[in-house]
Amino acid sequence: MWERVKRMLIKEFIQILRDPRMKGVIIMMPILQALVFGYAVSTDVKNVSTAILDLDGSQESRELISRFTDSGWFQIVERVASDARAQELVDRGEARAILRVNAGFGAKVRTGRGAEVQLLVDGTNSNTAGIVLNYAGAITGRYNETLAAKRLARATGQKPASTGVTLVSRAWFNENLESRNFYVPGVIALIVMLVTLMLSSMAVVREKEIGTIEQIMVTPIRQVEFILGKTLPFALIAYLDVLLITAIAVFWFDVPIRGSLFLLFVATTFFLMNTIGIGLFISTVSRTQQQAMMSAFFFYFPGILLSGFMFPIANMPVVVQWLTYLNPLRYFLVIIRGVFLKGVGPGVLWPQMAALAVLGTVLLGLASLKFKKTLA
Repeated sequence: MWERVKRMLIKEFIQILRDPRMKGVIIMMPILQALVFGYAVSTDVKNVSTAILDLDGSQESRELISRFTDSGWFQIVERVASDARAQELVDRGEARAILRVNAGFGAKVRTGRGAEVQLLVDGTNSNTAGIVLNYAGAITGRYNETLAAKRLARATGQKPASTGVTLVSRAWFNENLESRNFYVPGVIALIVMLVTLMLSSMAVVREKEIGTIEQIMVTPIRQVEFILGKTLPFALIAYLDVLLITAIAVFWFDVPIRGSLFLLFVATTFFLMNTIGIGLFISTVSRTQQQAMMSAFFFYFPGILLSGFMFPIANMPVVVQWLTYLNPLRYFLVIIRGVFLKGVGPGVLWPQMAALAVLGTVLLGLASLKFKKTLA
């Protein structure tokens, strides 16, 4: 048995590596994708391009504006003199926010009356707009506290005592709250899924197109040996990609890895059972490589959307949440982030690993049953 599987492995690697483009897909594409995703996939909002419309020009308005500019969250692109110019900057996408200070702002602040300042935000991207509004609320809140302290000091002649409740917060696992630490480990799952799904989905159908499937059918190779010979090369390639992307995440992007690498590779094995099982099933039901590729992408993109990688599963409709339980990527993302950021072990992650093992066994079983040593 193992001799026949060995020959299948040699054949598959020769077929994969003799094409220079496939070498690029296997090695260079994961590296480039990891770098691109690492820099591009981030929900951190910094240097918000902002236009300033100061109709007051007082010391108080300048102080408030300086608090926005010194925060590191807002970047002033232009100080405009009219609402029309400010709106033009937003329409062109050159500014994502407008800080508008009305005339009389300084006088109202000095007399203790309610003074208003307006922040107009481009709401095209609702997530970014919400974060920008939170930033602005924090800045104005601290400015109000400073004004209240100064007013009390002038009235009493004494420095106000620190009273009230102070919130002392601490973030576990991702101390600096960097979204890159959350997303980059997930990129491992996306790239492994893409590479193995694409390669395995074209494994059997390629044999049909080039006419070698008939030669395989007349050999004494059994069904399980054929499946093993087809899947093991892609699994070895996936392990290589995991090593490469993990090295990029840790040494290039400084993403901490607090858990066990051995556990990560065990979980990867269970995940590969799913992606390769899906790919082989697609390959057995497809008649051309183009059809197999389109079918793989048909599964890949919904798999990402329903995995929790980009959108929280808890925010999805209940029916869709139930569908996510059939998505292996959902479980693998929990495992990867648990290993990288939390450093947890199988005692915590066993439900996700068990789910991957069950789903993978079912999918590989379906692919094996679908494949038959016949031309039909």
